[in-house]
Amino acid sequence: MKKRNSILAAVLVVSSLFISLNVSAQDHRNGPPPKGDRKGPPRGNHNPEQTKTLEEIGGYKIGDTATDFKLKNVDGKFFSMADLKGAKGYIVVFTCNGCPFSKMYEDRLIALHTAYASKGYSVIAINPNVSENNERESFEAMQERAAEKKFPFVYLADEGQKITPLYGAVRTPHVFLLDKAKKVQYIGTIDDNPKHAEDVKIKYLENAINALENGEKPTPNFTKAIGCPVKPNK
Repeated sequence: MKKRNSILAAVLVVSSLFISLNVSAQDHRNGPPPKGDRKGPPRGNHNPEQTKTLEEIGGYKIGDTATDFKLKNVDGKFFSMADLKGAKGYIVVFTCNGCPFSKMYEDRLIALHTAYASKGYSVIAINPNVSENNERESFEAMQERAAEKKFPFVYLADEGQKITPLYGAVRTPHVFLLDKAKKVQYIGTIDDNPKHAEDVKIKYLENAINALENGEKPTPNFTKAIGCPVKPNK
């Protein structure tokens, strides 16, 4: 009798363990609940926040004058900042097709261009990751993405990363707000909530643009960019 009870107890323990492991595996496959409390960007294997200082990056700093460039737009024509006649400033954003952070900000960039281009501040989007060896970041993929999202701004290919290192762009997206004289007045992120536009509390870029409109210096003029690391040129 005791032996049978011992066997029964062992069976129950093994069954309980099997059920627990099966549930755990199922939870792992399903991933986290779709409506969890977690805010901000999705988890990944890298820190989405810029880790290097401007000095360590070696690109433009606040007050530096940016040089103009000539890069191919998705319409096949070459574009320079000089093409924007009567510009009061330039919203230069390094972004790309595949980065989830870039995708989260696409609609917000469209809204910014729609609101400020008529005031003299146009969005200039530059893809530092463009490569014919990467299907998601090829020039053709850029054209498809621009058409799909109906970008009202230029989307330029920095082939060979000739411009990206000059600016010191290390994330996508990474913003550089220039004034009329092409002096860098703000560097960093667009706002304080990549994942949820409706939960944004501080619109860093928009506040910086409004400061320039009012003849003031942006405060703050620097924030750490949040996004995917720019891929090395190959």
